[in-house]
Amino acid sequence: MKKNMGNADRSIRIVLAIVFAALYFSGTVTGTLGLVLVILGGVFVLTSVVGFCPLYTLVGLNTCPKDAV
Repeated sequence: MKKNMGNADRSIRIVLAIVFAALYFSGTVTGTLGLVLVILGGVFVLTSVVGFCPLYTLVGLNTCPKDAV
């Protein structure tokens, strides 16, 4: 797997995952939508740590700088 996510993209995903978790665990968003946000936040964290997003491969995106590849 070659990395296809740049640092800005990874940082945004981590921040969104924190926001999703805060919304869920504070009780602001509950039920099915809350669970979907928590799962999506987990996926964001996982893809940020690995630096690879399978969806980017399907649509042909690459936010990783050329010199880091």
